[in-house]
Amino acid sequence: MFFMSKFDHANMESDWLLSLRRYLIATALLNLLWEFAHLPLYTLWTTGTRGEIVFAAVHCTGGDILIALSVLTVSLLVFGSKRWPGERFHVVYITTLIMGILYTAFSEWLNIEIRESWQYSSAMPVVPIIGMGLSPLMQWIVVPTVAFYWARTPRKLDSALPSAQAFD
Repeated sequence: MFFMSKFDHANMESDWLLSLRRYLIATALLNLLWEFAHLPLYTLWTTGTRGEIVFAAVHCTGGDILIALSVLTVSLLVFGSKRWPGERFHVVYITTLIMGILYTAFSEWLNIEIRESWQYSSAMPVVPIIGMGLSPLMQWIVVPTVAFYWARTPRKLDSALPSAQAFD
């Protein structure tokens, strides 16, 4: 790897940027969909106005994006590689997933039990022992998993295509 061409080096550097962009796009869109989809599991669905409901979904999506970017950044700083996502993909993924779930569990507890910022409706399944809603827990398993898969897809496709060097 010491003797990489300029093309190889530039392509390696663009992989992480393309993957990061794809991760953030998927995270934003999927979280927005999830936030609207699980609103009936919160009391705001029956007590809020349409404007309050829309604001809550968009506001929470913004928070989800910041959380996702923060935990990914920490994971990359601690466990990443300059060749990510080609290298150390799974350790970054697992670390990001764990930190996202832990933060969400803390945030749900803080905002429901301490601040009383929101409440689950009776329709929300609650995970025993931790007292966390099943929907936000699943959100932080499903959304990052799909986002990471989509972020990594270009790299897998690129490896199946002939390299630019074949055309030299």
